[in-house]
Amino acid sequence: MGHHTGGAMRGEPDATPPGREDPAALRPTEPVTVLIVTGVAGSGKSTVAALLADRLGWAYQDADDFHTAANRARMAAGHPLTDEDRNPWLAEVAAWIDRRIAAPDPAVVACSALKRSYRDRLAASRPGVRLVYLHGSPELIRSRLLARHDHFFPALLLDSQFADLQEPGPDEHAWVVDAGRPPGAVVSAVIARLAAEAPAPTGKQYIPSGEQWLLRHGAQTAVVVELGGALRLYELDGRPLLDGFAPDEPITGGRGQLLVPWPNRVADGRYRFHGEERQLPLTEPENNNAIHGLLRWVPWRLLARREDALTVGTTLFPQPGYPHRLDVTAVYRLGEDGLETTVTATNTGDTAAPYGVGQHPYLTVGTDRVDTAVLTVPARSCLRTDERGLPAGQEPVAGTAHDFRTARPIGGRRLDTAYTDLDRDDAGCSVVRLAHPSGRHGLDVRLAEGVRYVQIYTGDTLGEPGRRRRGVAVEPMSCPADAFRSGTALTVLEPGARHVLRWGLAPWGTW
Repeated sequence: MGHHTGGAMRGEPDATPPGREDPAALRPTEPVTVLIVTGVAGSGKSTVAALLADRLGWAYQDADDFHTAANRARMAAGHPLTDEDRNPWLAEVAAWIDRRIAAPDPAVVACSALKRSYRDRLAASRPGVRLVYLHGSPELIRSRLLARHDHFFPALLLDSQFADLQEPGPDEHAWVVDAGRPPGAVVSAVIARLAAEAPAPTGKQYIPSGEQWLLRHGAQTAVVVELGGALRLYELDGRPLLDGFAPDEPITGGRGQLLVPWPNRVADGRYRFHGEERQLPLTEPENNNAIHGLLRWVPWRLLARREDALTVGTTLFPQPGYPHRLDVTAVYRLGEDGLETTVTATNTGDTAAPYGVGQHPYLTVGTDRVDTAVLTVPARSCLRTDERGLPAGQEPVAGTAHDFRTARPIGGRRLDTAYTDLDRDDAGCSVVRLAHPSGRHGLDVRLAEGVRYVQIYTGDTLGEPGRRRRGVAVEPMSCPADAFRSGTALTVLEPGARHVLRWGLAPWGTW
């Protein structure tokens, strides 16, 4: 199929030849809003585009849906389309792209766009639109088409596809990917390139938590930060719903942080997986534990953004104690029902990986201390812990000081307790509620997909005395502390597999 002149992603990044522009100078001045995944029929456009949209939390569209019935009939009968046939189709696709840009609402579209003139109509004059070209040999594509039985495009049109194909030129800055790679690997390569070409910040002052990304929806405001992809702030009409941290403050106490690839603790940092002994860094040395995963103190990349939603992501590379590769994204979305967070991890390595996930927000309902706040936890069991914060057994909450199935003030209770056996509604959601003592307003924590435990922590042991018992940490978790050792609720991610954890915050009442 000839030499490929777009931005190759099939191996190591190309070195910049002498006299050529520095790639940083080609970095776009605004984030990518629409990705067009292009290639001949059978290259995997639809599969890759749908998976990419899912991983990024973007909208997905198959451009074939815009073909007229007449065009579909012609192709099904083995007749190639002419440029005249394609003109109305291209106009519909271009209009759809314009609507996504205007919103703005990031999206991925699978579209053949074989000719340069087609791609120019869709991308050339639209900043924020990027091409992803799936390159495959005629032999690969033919074998795929012959194996397909559920698509209107017959294999006999393949020759016309390659006859029409004009591969992207260097001035189109397309991202070229080998269509023969597994779809998950293709998607990971595109996400990495998307992050690498994000707009470079200019003139920024030093902020301990890095870039600050603002979300708004109606009276709601949220801020997500670059360091650890943490949730720094969530407000309603300017009233804080989180006991978070200021832009000029470092993150302490795990505030708003994402806990990947395990929440809570691993005793002694040691565990055994598939017959191999492993040692993690001891990040809670006073208790000889590894705590809260490996991604809290690394920068996360902004992958997509609109006014009320954004996607951040990072890659966890193999390292001592955890020789696995994971691609992780977090989608934060504000809406009428509050703030929803979706954390997705995909095993992009070649070995099975132990996995757990959680998040660590501290909630406030406007009381000076948590003692007067009214707590409801719809859980039938909790875990006893030892002096190191490690599980020492599970017990029913009935008749104990940990029973918050019926709403009651926290009072002087010191909680650092994992709850499980959660009661759920018909949609599979469990709701922890923190209410103001007046009963006029409060905050619901919706525990949805992937959440099997919730840790309630009143902050009595925080290193900053002034922050103790000021907010209640309600931590959705996929597994309890020490799951790497006990195996309790531990997820084993096979290569290519993914795990989703979804939870949300919903303010209610009159604030």
